[in-house]
Amino acid sequence: MSSAPLRTYGGVSGTDRQAERRAQLLEAGLDLLGSEEGPPHALTVRGVCRRAGLAARYFYENFADRDALAAAVYDHVVEGIAATTLEAVQEAPADAEAKVRAGLSRLVRTVAEDPRRGRLLFSPSMADAALAQRRAASTRMFVGLLGVQAREFYGVDGGTRLDILAEMLVGGLAQTLTSWLDGSLEATEDEVVDHGAELFLAVSAT
Repeated sequence: MSSAPLRTYGGVSGTDRQAERRAQLLEAGLDLLGSEEGPPHALTVRGVCRRAGLAARYFYENFADRDALAAAVYDHVVEGIAATTLEAVQEAPADAEAKVRAGLSRLVRTVAEDPRRGRLLFSPSMADAALAQRRAASTRMFVGLLGVQAREFYGVDGGTRLDILAEMLVGGLAQTLTSWLDGSLEATEDEVVDHGAELFLAVSAT
């Protein structure tokens, strides 16, 4: 990646222009990685640049190679989902059902309104080595977030039981969303949220 100084043109700083190009490349990468055709090997530097409408030199200004872009796209999507879901939970009333429903509703709506995100996170075709590592790390993060929320809300200490429950809930939700997004699970968005919240609450009450 280039380390040359970035000049200001037309009142826009070089740093801002580079950030805009990076955003374009991330969006193009998500288009390709999250497409219905979808395996990650379809992602190429040339294809991303064509989709973004940028020259290859701008790709290498931001990313070392296509694997670096794939990882950045995945991290960008996961961080966005984690932030908006956590925000919904924190803004909900101090009631277990309200918080569970708020978090699940925001998560399900986020992947439903942009299926590219859901396919990137949950599609089995994304068995690429770089993304597989990212998936494992993101699962650990969501398990950790769920554990923290449970400890803070219920005032309980961590332990093996809580760890196992968090693992099962996160893993089960991921599989549910995988089946829902690929059409093998026939359910409405409300049904996914309603039954998911019912299960989360039943587990938390035990």
